[in-house]
Amino acid sequence: MKLDRATVCLPTKDRRVSHAFYTALGFAAVGDELEDDGLPEPLQFEISAGLRVMLIPLRGFGWVIGGRKRSPRDAHECLVVIGLATDAAVDELMRRAQDAGAEIVIEAGNQQWGYAGAFADPDGHMWQVTRADGFLTR
Repeated sequence: MKLDRATVCLPTKDRRVSHAFYTALGFAAVGDELEDDGLPEPLQFEISAGLRVMLIPLRGFGWVIGGRKRSPRDAHECLVVIGLATDAAVDELMRRAQDAGAEIVIEAGNQQWGYAGAFADPDGHMWQVTRADGFLTR
Protein backbone atom coordinates (compact mmCIF):
# COMPACT_ATOMS: atom_id res chain seq x y z
CA MET A 1 0.00 0.00 0.00
CA LYS A 2 1.31 3.42 -0.91
CA LEU A 3 -0.04 6.48 0.89
CA ASP A 4 -0.47 9.89 -0.68
CA ARG A 5 0.37 11.75 2.50
CA ALA A 6 1.39 11.19 6.10
CA THR A 7 0.71 13.62 8.95
CA VAL A 8 2.79 13.64 12.11
CA CYS A 9 0.77 15.05 15.01
CA LEU A 10 2.65 16.77 17.82
CA PRO A 11 1.34 18.43 20.99
CA THR A 12 1.97 22.14 21.32
CA LYS A 13 1.73 24.46 24.29
CA ASP A 14 1.30 27.70 22.31
CA ARG A 15 -0.14 27.83 18.78
CA ARG A 16 1.22 31.31 18.09
CA VAL A 17 4.78 30.38 19.12
CA SER A 18 4.61 27.20 17.03
CA HIS A 19 3.17 29.07 14.03
CA ALA A 20 5.93 31.69 14.19
CA PHE A 21 8.63 29.01 14.58
CA TYR A 22 7.59 26.79 11.67
CA THR A 23 6.90 29.79 9.44
CA ALA A 24 10.43 31.05 10.20
CA LEU A 25 11.76 27.67 9.03
CA GLY A 26 10.07 28.30 5.69
CA PHE A 27 7.24 25.76 6.00
CA ALA A 28 3.83 26.77 4.65
CA ALA A 29 0.81 26.65 6.94
CA VAL A 30 -2.13 24.87 5.29
CA GLY A 31 -5.82 25.20 5.97
CA ASP A 32 -8.56 27.58 5.01
CA GLU A 33 -10.56 27.90 8.21
CA LEU A 34 -9.19 30.34 10.76
CA GLU A 35 -9.57 29.97 14.50
CA ASP A 36 -10.34 32.94 16.80
CA ASP A 37 -6.56 33.53 17.08
CA GLY A 38 -6.36 34.09 13.30
CA LEU A 39 -4.36 30.88 12.70
CA PRO A 40 -5.45 27.92 10.56
CA GLU A 41 -7.37 25.17 12.33
CA PRO A 42 -6.13 22.55 12.42
CA LEU A 43 -2.66 24.11 12.50
CA GLN A 44 -0.70 22.15 9.89
CA PHE A 45 2.49 22.75 7.97
CA GLU A 46 3.47 21.14 4.71
CA ILE A 47 7.00 19.78 5.15
CA SER A 48 7.09 18.13 1.72
CA ALA A 49 4.60 16.96 -0.90
CA GLY A 50 3.82 13.85 1.15
CA LEU A 51 4.40 14.99 4.74
CA ARG A 52 2.55 17.38 7.01
CA VAL A 53 2.97 18.20 10.67
CA MET A 54 -0.17 18.97 12.67
CA LEU A 55 0.31 20.85 15.94
CA ILE A 56 -2.42 19.98 18.42
CA PRO A 57 -2.92 21.99 21.64
CA LEU A 58 -1.97 19.98 24.74
CA ARG A 59 -5.58 19.46 25.89
CA GLY A 60 -6.69 18.28 22.47
CA PHE A 61 -3.66 16.04 22.14
CA GLY A 62 -4.56 14.39 25.45
CA TRP A 63 -8.00 13.65 24.03
CA VAL A 64 -6.51 12.17 20.83
CA ILE A 65 -4.22 9.73 22.67
CA GLY A 66 -6.96 8.54 25.02
CA GLY A 67 -5.93 7.51 28.52
CA ARG A 68 -2.21 7.44 27.72
CA LYS A 69 0.13 10.02 29.19
CA ARG A 70 2.11 12.42 27.04
CA SER A 71 5.88 12.03 27.23
CA PRO A 72 7.68 14.52 29.48
CA ARG A 73 9.33 17.42 27.64
CA ASP A 74 12.82 15.90 27.82
CA ALA A 75 11.77 12.37 26.78
CA HIS A 76 11.63 11.61 23.07
CA GLU A 77 9.77 8.76 21.45
CA CYS A 78 9.66 10.37 18.02
CA LEU A 79 12.28 11.93 15.77
CA VAL A 80 11.08 13.69 12.63
CA VAL A 81 13.77 13.43 9.93
CA ILE A 82 13.96 15.76 6.94
CA GLY A 83 16.17 14.85 3.98
CA LEU A 84 17.64 17.71 1.96
CA ALA A 85 19.75 17.62 -1.20
CA THR A 86 23.00 19.22 0.02
CA ASP A 87 25.11 19.94 3.08
CA ALA A 88 24.48 23.65 2.47
CA ALA A 89 20.71 23.09 2.58
CA VAL A 90 21.09 21.22 5.88
CA ASP A 91 23.20 24.08 7.26
CA GLU A 92 20.64 26.65 6.10
CA LEU A 93 17.66 24.93 7.76
CA MET A 94 19.65 24.41 10.95
CA ARG A 95 20.56 28.13 10.94
CA ARG A 96 16.92 29.10 10.41
CA ALA A 97 15.88 26.83 13.26
CA GLN A 98 18.45 28.36 15.60
CA ASP A 99 17.47 31.89 14.56
CA ALA A 100 13.83 31.00 15.28
CA GLY A 101 14.73 29.86 18.82
CA ALA A 102 15.32 26.13 18.44
CA GLU A 103 17.64 24.31 20.81
CA ILE A 104 20.45 22.87 18.70
CA VAL A 105 20.89 19.30 19.93
CA ILE A 106 23.50 18.13 17.38
CA GLU A 107 25.43 20.70 15.36
CA ALA A 108 25.25 20.09 11.61
CA GLY A 109 28.25 18.19 10.35
CA ASN A 110 29.57 14.80 9.36
CA GLN A 111 28.02 12.12 11.55
CA GLN A 112 28.65 8.39 11.24
CA TRP A 113 25.36 8.07 9.28
CA GLY A 114 25.98 11.04 6.97
CA TYR A 115 25.85 14.83 7.07
CA ALA A 116 23.21 15.85 9.62
CA GLY A 117 22.21 18.01 12.55
CA ALA A 118 19.32 17.98 15.01
CA PHE A 119 17.25 20.54 16.87
CA ALA A 120 14.34 20.71 19.29
CA ASP A 121 11.36 22.95 18.47
CA PRO A 122 9.76 25.28 21.08
CA ASP A 123 7.78 22.34 22.50
CA GLY A 124 10.89 20.14 22.71
CA HIS A 125 10.04 17.92 19.70
CA MET A 126 13.15 16.56 18.01
CA TRP A 127 13.91 17.17 14.34
CA GLN A 128 16.89 15.82 12.44
CA VAL A 129 17.99 17.42 9.19
CA THR A 130 20.16 15.21 6.99
CA ARG A 131 21.55 15.13 3.49
CA ALA A 132 19.09 12.96 1.56
CA ASP A 133 21.74 10.54 0.29
CA GLY A 134 22.39 9.48 3.88
CA PHE A 135 20.52 6.79 5.77
CA LEU A 136 17.15 7.91 4.35
CA THR A 137 17.91 6.18 1.08
CA ARG A 138 19.59 3.03 2.36
